[in-house]
Amino acid sequence: MNHANSLKFYVGGQWVDPLSPDRMGVENPATEEIVCEVALGNEADADRAVMAARAAFAGWTVRPVAERIAVLTRVLEVYNDRYEDFAQAMSVEMGAPIEWARGAQAWAGQVHIEATIKAAENFHWEEMRGTTRIIREGVGVCTLITPWNWPMNQIACKVAPALVAGCTMVLKPSEIAPLSGLLFAEVCHAAGVPPGVFNLINGTGAGVGGRLTSHPEVDMVSFTGSTRAGTAVAAAAAPTVKRVAQELGGKSPNIILPSADLAAAVKAGVEGCFGNTGQSCDAPTRMFVHRDQHDQALVHAKEAADAVVIGDTQDSSTTMGPLVSKMQFDKVQALIQAGIDEGATLVAGGIGRPAGVNRGWYVRPTVFGNVTNDMTIAREEIFGPVLSIIPYDTVDEAVAAANDTPYGLAAYVAGPVEEARAVARRLRAGMVNLNYPAWDTFAPFGGYKQSGNGREYADWGIHDFCEVKGVVGWGE
Repeated sequence: MNHANSLKFYVGGQWVDPLSPDRMGVENPATEEIVCEVALGNEADADRAVMAARAAFAGWTVRPVAERIAVLTRVLEVYNDRYEDFAQAMSVEMGAPIEWARGAQAWAGQVHIEATIKAAENFHWEEMRGTTRIIREGVGVCTLITPWNWPMNQIACKVAPALVAGCTMVLKPSEIAPLSGLLFAEVCHAAGVPPGVFNLINGTGAGVGGRLTSHPEVDMVSFTGSTRAGTAVAAAAAPTVKRVAQELGGKSPNIILPSADLAAAVKAGVEGCFGNTGQSCDAPTRMFVHRDQHDQALVHAKEAADAVVIGDTQDSSTTMGPLVSKMQFDKVQALIQAGIDEGATLVAGGIGRPAGVNRGWYVRPTVFGNVTNDMTIAREEIFGPVLSIIPYDTVDEAVAAANDTPYGLAAYVAGPVEEARAVARRLRAGMVNLNYPAWDTFAPFGGYKQSGNGREYADWGIHDFCEVKGVVGWGE
C-alpha cells in the first residue's frame, strides 16, 4: 500500500509539509507491526488549515447548489475507483477482516455519500412562508473530528453534508486509524474539490483537536467519539458560541419480547453485538430476555459466539478481527474480569486471547448471563465483543431497565411488529431498530441524553450544517 502522503497534510488544495516535527507510528492491530508513520500536527498546523478553510468559504458558499452536488458526485466517482484501496487501508489500520472492510467499512462511506447526494437534490434549500423567504445556507468553517472504529462511515457522514451545504472544513481523523482519511483527501483532490474547501490534518485530540474546537474562526464542530471527550469539545467550543454536533457513546438495550422467535432473535442479537469486534457505539450490548427463557437464551448465545471465526484479517473466512489497540485490549480484559468478579455467569469467552492466537489484540467473544443492570458490564460502554444478558419478569420492567442508562443512542426490539412498535415508543433512544432491519442511510442517526446531540445521515446531516435565514418582506 502506498503511504506517500502519510507525513503530509492536505491544506489549501495541496499536500504540505507539517509545521510540527512530531510523528506517530500506525500499528496493524492484527500483527502489532508498525506499517508506517504519520505526522502529528500542532496548533500552528491547525491555524493554517482553519485559515485556508476561512479563505475559501466566501467563494464556495455562494456556488449554486447544483454545482456543489456535482463536486460531491465527482468525489463519489473517485471514491468508487479507489474502493479496494479504502478496504485495504481500514483492514490494516483498525484490523477489520477484509470482507468486513469491503462489505461494511468501505461500503459505508459509499452509501452515505450516495444518500447525501440524493437528499441534497430533494432538500428544501429555499421556500416561501407567506411573504418571507426561508433560506438555508452553510453555517461556515467546520471542524470535523472522526473516530477510528468506523473511519469512512463517519468521514462521509460529516464531509458530504458539509460540502453540499456550502461549508468549508478541516477534518481531523483519528490518529490511531489515519490511513483511510489520507486516502479520502487524495480522493477530494482528484475529484476537483476547490482549494481550501476540504482540508485534512492529523494530530492528537488534546493538541490539534483542542485548537480546532476552540479556534475563533471555526463556526461549527462536528465530533464523533467518547462522551468524555465530547464534554471537553463542548467546553472548548462554548466561549465562542459555536454550533456543536456530537455523536457519542452508547449502551444500547436489545429487548427480546416473550413472543419473539427466541433462537433467531438471540442469534441476531449476538451477531449485532459482535460486529466490528464490538467496536460500534450503537452495538446492542444489553440483551433483555424473559426470565422463563433466560437459560435457553444462553444456549443460543453460546452457539452464536462459538460460530465466530477469528483469524488472519486478510483471510476471507475470518469474521472477527482484533481490537484496535493494546489500550482497548487492556480495557476490555478488565471489564470481562469485572463481570466475572461481580457474579455474572460466564457463558462463552472470558479472559485472554483466543486459543492459538499469540499476537495481535484479539479477544475472546464473550457472553455473560444472569447480569443485573447495576453491574459494571451493564453500565459501562465496553467497546469490545462482550454481551450482557439480563433477565426480566415483565415488559414494563424491561423497558424501565433499558432506559436506566445515561446513554440513549440506539435500542433494539425483537418480536411481533405491533408489540415491538409499542415498546419502541417507550424507549429513550435516537434510533430504535425493530427485528434487526437493514441499515437505513436515510434514517436520523444520533442520540438522546449523554449520547450526544444533532443527527447524521442524508437530509438530517445537511440540516445540521445549515443556518436558517428568514428574509422578511421578500414579497410574493
